[in-house]
Amino acid sequence: MAKKPRNYRKEYDTYHGKPSQIKRRNSRNAARRKLKNVKGIKGKDVHHKDGNPRNNKRSNLAVVSKSYNRSRNKKKK
Repeated sequence: MAKKPRNYRKEYDTYHGKPSQIKRRNSRNAARRKLKNVKGIKGKDVHHKDGNPRNNKRSNLAVVSKSYNRSRNKKKK
């Protein structure tokens, strides 16, 4: 069975282009920019200590391994 080619335009229109997703992406980028001068950030994630991804205060951010960060951050229902 052949896979259908991925429709990136449709993905953007239905998910990535939504205002709520744009805000979340902007918040993630802002957190990374705040820690861009930290040594050893390449290949790692920015961790929000209090679990609030919108809180980008420097005191709330830490550089951690991808496996640590992604195993701790569960989506809240």
